[in-house]
Amino acid sequence: MSRLLCLLLLLTLLLAGCATPPSREPPRELDFAYAPEATLRASAQVLMANGYVVRHADADLGRLEAVFSGWPGYRVLVEVSGEGEQSRVSLAATRGGRPLPPQTLDRLLVEMQDQLGMWR
Repeated sequence: MSRLLCLLLLLTLLLAGCATPPSREPPRELDFAYAPEATLRASAQVLMANGYVVRHADADLGRLEAVFSGWPGYRVLVEVSGEGEQSRVSLAATRGGRPLPPQTLDRLLVEMQDQLGMWR
């Protein structure tokens, strides 16, 4: 019985050493001269055009969550804030619960700028 207890204690200690919190990457942010609603709509359109599936969207909160439908799958969280004709969009991506480098999202931000430019 004591062997089993020692083995379980050793196993617990070994596994506890592996549980490190994931590093936190800062989100990619960009300011736009557009209303927050337009920025959120453009974000959703760009994501869908690039193979993402929008799982949740809330215009009142200025948030949407999308997942990449291809391999390797990852999740993108978009948050839009602002008032009037000014907004700030913030994008963060994770794969398997681990943050992806912010540079991963640069192409999407450029496409959002292009999408909003077409609405003028």
